[in-house]
Amino acid sequence: MVKVLFVCLGNICRSPMAEAVFRSQVNEAGLADRIEVDSAGTGDWHIGKPPHEGTRQILKQYGIDDAGMFARQVSKNDFQDFQYIIAMDDMNVKDLAQWFPEDRKVEVKKMLDFVPKHAGGNVPDPYYTGNFQEVYEMIDEGCQRLLQVIREEQGLN
Repeated sequence: MVKVLFVCLGNICRSPMAEAVFRSQVNEAGLADRIEVDSAGTGDWHIGKPPHEGTRQILKQYGIDDAGMFARQVSKNDFQDFQYIIAMDDMNVKDLAQWFPEDRKVEVKKMLDFVPKHAGGNVPDPYYTGNFQEVYEMIDEGCQRLLQVIREEQGLN
């Protein structure tokens, strides 16, 4: 089983959006039995809360299910359990460093590293900007390209 973890600051806007979008794409590709998806936040402010209303609205607009999703915080075990950890911005990558175990098996990458026109960029936080549509478009494209990479690297057809 290939395991993918999306990470943002509070786990209520960007990372749950990426989790839901990616899970939908994995299901459409017929790979739900081969790829497991989760999300987490670097902060603990929203633990146990559902995704932000703006995230839920944009997912509903695109017919993507967010049922059963609740915020959680990253743990050191995540670095052993997941083969792909995808952060939304530079600060998330920096914050994740506090959880890096010395024997970690995974390299943290940013979502937009998979989108050539935005390579190296950051997914803006709609909690502050309010632009859930822009974030959805970035995440949708990033997830599509991430799925291609995983299929190639893991030999999934």
